[in-house]
Amino acid sequence: MKIIAYGIREDELPYVKEWENDNQIKIETVPDLLDEKTVQLAANHDAIVAYQQKDYTPELIKKIRDLNIKYLSIRNTGVDNVDGDAVNQYGLIVTNVPSYSPSAVAELSIAKLLELFRKTPQFNRKMKNNDFTWEPDISKEIRTQTIGVIGTGRIGQTAIKIFKAFGAKVIGYDIYQNPTLKEEGIYVDTLEELYAKSTVITIHSPATEDNYHLLDDEAFNKMQDGVHILNMARGTLIDTNALIRALDSGKVAGAALDTLENETDYFNRKLKESQVNGTFKNLLQRENVLITPHTAFYTEPAVRNMVIDALNASKDLIETGHSDKEVKFK
Repeated sequence: MKIIAYGIREDELPYVKEWENDNQIKIETVPDLLDEKTVQLAANHDAIVAYQQKDYTPELIKKIRDLNIKYLSIRNTGVDNVDGDAVNQYGLIVTNVPSYSPSAVAELSIAKLLELFRKTPQFNRKMKNNDFTWEPDISKEIRTQTIGVIGTGRIGQTAIKIFKAFGAKVIGYDIYQNPTLKEEGIYVDTLEELYAKSTVITIHSPATEDNYHLLDDEAFNKMQDGVHILNMARGTLIDTNALIRALDSGKVAGAALDTLENETDYFNRKLKESQVNGTFKNLLQRENVLITPHTAFYTEPAVRNMVIDALNASKDLIETGHSDKEVKFK
């Protein structure tokens, strides 16, 4: 059994070693990301394990199959960057890690809302200039808010529990309603109702063709003035230019963004100042916008689960041709 794991970081290596010791199987690890050039490293292997934000293109998928490899296990949940048509055309079997740690993502959304409410960037700036005054940076409290949760899967459900523990009123919207949450009366019937009632909106939905730019000018116009926006899901769910317009007008009082459109141009890279430009720079310069470089997943338990679960799925595929983590593309 020969498995190659791409894009392995130093923080992942201990978990690879743990899996190797438990399974008595050696994994070939490479730091390079999987792409049309590096895919040749997978020659003579039975399966590929990978994690990356860049696209799994039709060309890449064809090259994987040309190497007579039919198993690809991805160390993350989202598969919106995988060309499903090519997967089906070439007969590639793909697995993901459906739930590596809902708490990791949900906790960051709450942490960033607290920073926005407590005006942490503003106070940090003032204190660096020896200004220890309070005004005008008065805070809000989560218990006084109505939190609108878009997407009530594992992460959304975890976020709901935490926000309710703070004493907030929580409402939710999802095409697929969770029976327990439905009994609790969490759900509203439409996104428009959620927009109108929420003082904070947090997004925990996967990215699909149907919800591209879910939050656009029209959506922002339906929200309360001074709403706060949290996006720990996918960058394409928010029209960045529309968000900037909403921030400029005061419709949106603050935003916490762990993911952005075209984020691979910026995130997990060291950039020169000249490379930080456009809408990204516009958002970075705002004290009422908090950006983290797609790190919501980046906790020790989550990273361990991503490595172990992906390797387990890869082993299952090689041994049986199937895994309970297979992703079906329409």
